[in-house]
Amino acid sequence: MDIYSSIFELIDMRSFSNLWFWIGLAVLWSSTSHWVMGVPYDLVVRARRVGGQSEQDLLDIARINSNRVLYVVDTSGLVMLAIACFILSGLAIMGFFYGLEFAQALFLLLMPMCFVTLLSISAARKLRQQDATLENVSKALTRCRTYTQIIGMFSILITAFWGMHQNMSIGVLG
Repeated sequence: MDIYSSIFELIDMRSFSNLWFWIGLAVLWSSTSHWVMGVPYDLVVRARRVGGQSEQDLLDIARINSNRVLYVVDTSGLVMLAIACFILSGLAIMGFFYGLEFAQALFLLLMPMCFVTLLSISAARKLRQQDATLENVSKALTRCRTYTQIIGMFSILITAFWGMHQNMSIGVLG
């Protein structure tokens, strides 16, 4: 047995029948919906309830992260878009045309994250245009989180259906 066989046996490249893939999917969407535009959502809730230093922390971190997101988009957004399109189209072709299940799984993980990134960019632009008040910042971040959760629900649903289809058609049990 060579090293490649050992590694692929350990990793189990059949993604949709692997428990680690589903745990990774859950962790991905859980952390994505908690960290809205780089801001932890519990800080938004605490700032609304308590105010004071929590409110100032929220306004500061939202300003810093929105400026950071917009700086990255303005300086290298086109290059990042080209790289993302290259990677996603490569994964889609390898996964759905050539039938490589690992590429299908990566595509189903990464493609919805592009929509979340667009939401974050939109929220950052909206925060830059508005006054930095607790009302405006918490409203924009809550809206971004809600849309992120909707994207996550559809992503998990589509991934689960595709994974069930793959497991039923390939036959996990042999």
